[in-house]
Amino acid sequence: MLGPNPKAPNFKLYGSDGKRHSLGEFSGRYLVLYFYPRDDTPGCTIEAKGFTSKLGQIRRLGADVVGISNDDLVSHKKFCSKYHLKVLLLSDPSSMTIKRYGAYGSRGIFGIGTMRKTFIIDKKGRIARRFEKVNPLGHEKEIISAIKELNSE
Repeated sequence: MLGPNPKAPNFKLYGSDGKRHSLGEFSGRYLVLYFYPRDDTPGCTIEAKGFTSKLGQIRRLGADVVGISNDDLVSHKKFCSKYHLKVLLLSDPSSMTIKRYGAYGSRGIFGIGTMRKTFIIDKKGRIARRFEKVNPLGHEKEIISAIKELNSE
């Protein structure tokens, strides 16, 4: 498990934009890294649409938003197109990055898989905030408040 304010695990994953992305490209800005179980399911759709609706405000606060699931790029592209999502979604088919962030495990009646967790990574690549029990409805507002707090520290 990750300790207090650890260095965020690196990743190199392909995104819904067709490009390969790594943690380092977000250096100098906050990164809202959220893990979610599956494209085009009710909770995951609510969460992605919430982040999309507030993406401009989040970016003005100095942060980017990236979602990660083990869905493939075809699924991500369909999901983004269907709901006009503007957040970058990364594909982790092996779940290696998901596991490194501690976002893989028992999902109760839904079995073993990706758990809904969010991390705010600071401008130096350290985990500044973590959200272990995420309610997708209104989560974007919780994240905006946390980024404002980080900016005032």
